[in-house]
Amino acid sequence: MNFSEFGLDERLMDGIDAMGYTTATPVQEQVMQPILDGKDLIVSAQTGTGKTAAFLLPLMNKLITTPHDDHHINAMVIVPTRELAVQIAQAMEGISYFTSVSSIAVYGGGDGNSFAIEKKALSSGADVVICTPGRMIAHLNMGYVKLQGLKYLILDEADRMLDMGFNDDIMKIISFLPKQRQNLLFSATMPMKMREMARKILVDPLEINISISKPPEKIVQEAFVVYEGQKIPLVKYVLSQKDFQSVIVFCSKKQNVKALSNELKRARFSIEEIHSDLEQTQREQVLQDFRNKKLKILVATDILSRGIDIEDIDLVINYDVPNDGEDYVHRIGRTARASSEGTAYTFISEQEQQKFARIEELLGKPVTKSPVPAQFGPAPEYNPRAHRGSGGRGGGGRGGNGGGRSGGGRPDGQGGNGANGGRSGGPRPSGDANRASGPRSGGPRPERPARPEGGGPNRPITPSIPRAERPRPSGPAEPNGQGGSGESASDAPNPTN
Repeated sequence: MNFSEFGLDERLMDGIDAMGYTTATPVQEQVMQPILDGKDLIVSAQTGTGKTAAFLLPLMNKLITTPHDDHHINAMVIVPTRELAVQIAQAMEGISYFTSVSSIAVYGGGDGNSFAIEKKALSSGADVVICTPGRMIAHLNMGYVKLQGLKYLILDEADRMLDMGFNDDIMKIISFLPKQRQNLLFSATMPMKMREMARKILVDPLEINISISKPPEKIVQEAFVVYEGQKIPLVKYVLSQKDFQSVIVFCSKKQNVKALSNELKRARFSIEEIHSDLEQTQREQVLQDFRNKKLKILVATDILSRGIDIEDIDLVINYDVPNDGEDYVHRIGRTARASSEGTAYTFISEQEQQKFARIEELLGKPVTKSPVPAQFGPAPEYNPRAHRGSGGRGGGGRGGNGGGRSGGGRPDGQGGNGANGGRSGGPRPSGDANRASGPRSGGPRPERPARPEGGGPNRPITPSIPRAERPRPSGPAEPNGQGGSGESASDAPNPTN
């Protein structure tokens, strides 16, 4: 199902289009329309199914198209950890780029300055607040949080919040909210205590259960645990061991696509690259050459992981670990199509181990770890627990893209603590790197971020800067979940947030 079929506002579609999204994931197909219809939902969905965008897109559409108070908080998303708060804020920043929807991430672990910025946003009003329970209660206890106009409440990873002992905190926050509101509850599991909470919060909810798709059994999956500098030599080695007729190498960043492509061309492999910097006619020509076997190797971003129909692909290499389970399944699903068999290799750097461990958890079994050939020197051990927080849920920056409604630019995605408002005039920046609002005017589209949670662009967010300095969204998602480059968080989950 294409996103164009949901009847979303054109400004929101501009953001979806700029991110490179076209097709909804199963959870998005089933969840978005009931949210748009105003129903309460209880959704059982794993991380990696695209659930972040599943609630962000209809939520933003409702905020854009229905009257609401600009000087009150209109929606609240409660999450268990600061990392998830940052990830959702980043996904929202990318998707809402062409809208006036404002947001702020509120979580502990910062300094007095971050608390002051949160206070300003919470007292002056923001469309969406993404918060951890403890931090929100700290603000609520001081009496300035404007919740009278709140219409939407979302609990994400609710089972995890209960496991962390946040039940009383959640119920206390809810006691401050208006009785008339739409409630959405997302949880990977549905234990009895979760259902008890749902009965207290939701009104006549629609229940939806989503299971993540699994790769075909005939795909041989292997992984190599490497240092980042060993990846390019190992790709060359793998490709030289057999006369592969059709290979796709997936990278999470355009920079990696370009660097790897240059190295493989120097080594005289039959290779071309596909990413969002290419014009559509160039992409189509490269794909046609690949289908016709004039070209043996494609190096591509996730722009190629969905929606292409090419059979008889011998090998898929994940040069970078995908951002979530759905991306992994879609990438390796390019091989072993129809009656053919195929192989999928994933290169796991130290920073990506925790991310790959979450993918294995979603798959329900570990992926075989093959030894790195001795000529490449020693390789790291596979120990995701030792690398907890690296390659995790998004950057360590603090963020939001809205505290007020007038003046100020949008965050530039380089870290810090930000809450700034929607657009209020001024000239539109020129050039692809400074795209602001209004209709698209040509030039290459930015790369889809990896899906937060499903997605969203994994970029830390900064304080307000002049609008002309704000870069165009790059790299989603999700919105297939929630996306990005998988930059590491600066701190591990903290139950006291």
